[in-house]
Amino acid sequence: MEMNIIERVLKFRDDRNWRQFHNPKDLAISISLEAAELLENFQWSGIDTEVAEKANEIQEELADVLIYCILLADSMNIDIDDIIRSKLEKNEEKYKIEKCYGNKKKYTELE
Repeated sequence: MEMNIIERVLKFRDDRNWRQFHNPKDLAISISLEAAELLENFQWSGIDTEVAEKANEIQEELADVLIYCILLADSMNIDIDDIIRSKLEKNEEKYKIEKCYGNKKKYTELE
């Protein structure tokens, strides 16, 4: 039976005995650093098509961000499914379809 992706990330960490280095502060810093590397791929791109040639780099950096997010959630005993489900429920309340469909305004700016 194949491991799910979260189990695989945690196994990769545990096989290398890296859990000892993974405290919430350093993992949060790592998320921010990797997100900055992701953002760098978009710097000076005038239009979306210019980033298409950077798709591989973008995927690599996005993967790094997601991996660190998994590690931070694990270090804090946070269930990823639960927090995403909860956040989606809150967003559904803030962004009612009938008020925000096709509209990019923040929920506080919607009528």
